[in-house]
Amino acid sequence: MDKVLVEVYIPASEKAYDVFLPPQSKLHEVIYLLSGTMTELSEGYFKATADTILCDRKTGTILNINQTVEEVGLANGAKLMLI
Repeated sequence: MDKVLVEVYIPASEKAYDVFLPPQSKLHEVIYLLSGTMTELSEGYFKATADTILCDRKTGTILNINQTVEEVGLANGAKLMLI
């Protein structure tokens, strides 16, 4: 698997974005990169902080930032939420 295509929803802007994630990336790195990108894309509605979390959109389960995308079990079509 080369990359995983997920949908990241930003509640502050009520918008969702499709994002490719490398399976071997740790989630803390993914959150850092997504936070900066989503801050720009949301035109100020979303502001990244040190407490920003990534969770499953359907269940609300917070994803472990110490695991990789693959270890968490994210697959193509996963729906996530960045808060």
